[in-house]
Amino acid sequence: MRVVIITLSIVLLFLTDIGFAADWPQWFGPNRDGISPEKELLKKWPDSGPAVLWRTPLGEGFSGIAVARGAAYTMFAEDKDEYAVCLDIATGEERWRVKTGNNFSDWQGGNGPRSTPVIDKERAFFLGAYGQLYALDIKSGETIWSHHLQTEYISDPPHWGFSTSPLIEGNLLIVEVGGSSGNSFIAFDKTTGEVAWASQNDAPSYASPIAVTVSDIRQIVFFPAPGLVGVAAKDGRLLWRHPWQTGPDVNAATPIFLPPDRLFISSGYGKGATVIQLISQNDQFAVKKVWFNRGMKNHFATSIHHEGHLYGFDNAILKCIAADTGQEQWRKRGFQKGSLIFADEHLIVLGEQGKLALVEATPEAYREKASAQVLSPRCWTPPTLANGRLYLRNHKEMVCLELIKN
Repeated sequence: MRVVIITLSIVLLFLTDIGFAADWPQWFGPNRDGISPEKELLKKWPDSGPAVLWRTPLGEGFSGIAVARGAAYTMFAEDKDEYAVCLDIATGEERWRVKTGNNFSDWQGGNGPRSTPVIDKERAFFLGAYGQLYALDIKSGETIWSHHLQTEYISDPPHWGFSTSPLIEGNLLIVEVGGSSGNSFIAFDKTTGEVAWASQNDAPSYASPIAVTVSDIRQIVFFPAPGLVGVAAKDGRLLWRHPWQTGPDVNAATPIFLPPDRLFISSGYGKGATVIQLISQNDQFAVKKVWFNRGMKNHFATSIHHEGHLYGFDNAILKCIAADTGQEQWRKRGFQKGSLIFADEHLIVLGEQGKLALVEATPEAYREKASAQVLSPRCWTPPTLANGRLYLRNHKEMVCLELIKN
């Protein structure tokens, strides 16, 4: 018994230090690619869908749900105020909430915050729709440091509010600020909030940055209004650009890295999709277009890359296309403008009307394994899968489903 207790204590200390094995601590998963390492998903559901572990009211907003270290973190708006919130993953009960600003109001896109928090060891970072950036203590919600992007960096927020999600890279918190005078992209010291570097003058859009390594150079890839931009992770030095202007400046879907040196981007409003290749040239890069077409137009939901194929929403049509050519493999209607993630060789698809489906990730054909109506409209936030549980939200509530049987 003593050996068992000691072993459990060591395990708990280990988990406390690094988080749980299958956490989802930021926008679009552990690696920002929408892919979960979890296995043994439930492949058969009752008509009502996977078992509901809990439901809890949640106000307006589209912020994703970050799950880390035994808690769920997101943002929402209630009446005139915007909040960061921490929830108990066992019950859905609120542990704390912190007001982060005023409720962002928009009759067309919907009210509330858009950005997804990112969780570090003892800090949670939140970005409000009006540009309030907060570092909060994960246990208490106490403010560690904060910045207001509009007032401090003369940032002009995009039409539908700040939607980009902060990125942790080493000791840096990297944000698409959209500020003037070289403050488009800023890396803050995640401990103190001090500016480590600032770079470029691009107007902001809605996509979240990613970190990639190409030809041994670590770089941050942003997708602001003028197009795709790569800067050096250590100092913000410009490495390359690829123009990609979209209608009303809406580049919303996260870029997807296709190792070792390619990137996929897609936008709506009739724009389309492309794959580019980065070619190293003396610590700079040339950009080569591999292909372009209008067969995949990600309005806002980011696609998934798996085994040489891309799965995503061409506006309101779910499609599979070949990553090397862009050629369509199959298409499926019925989800409207949905979102998706990947786990255990399957796509977890959430339609904007609240239909949830489990679909085999294969280019051969659309093969649906299970589906159910689990939420009411409007569901524009992608699912979160963490430690066997699926977290979903709309403008009224958040639900936690059992997707892996214990």
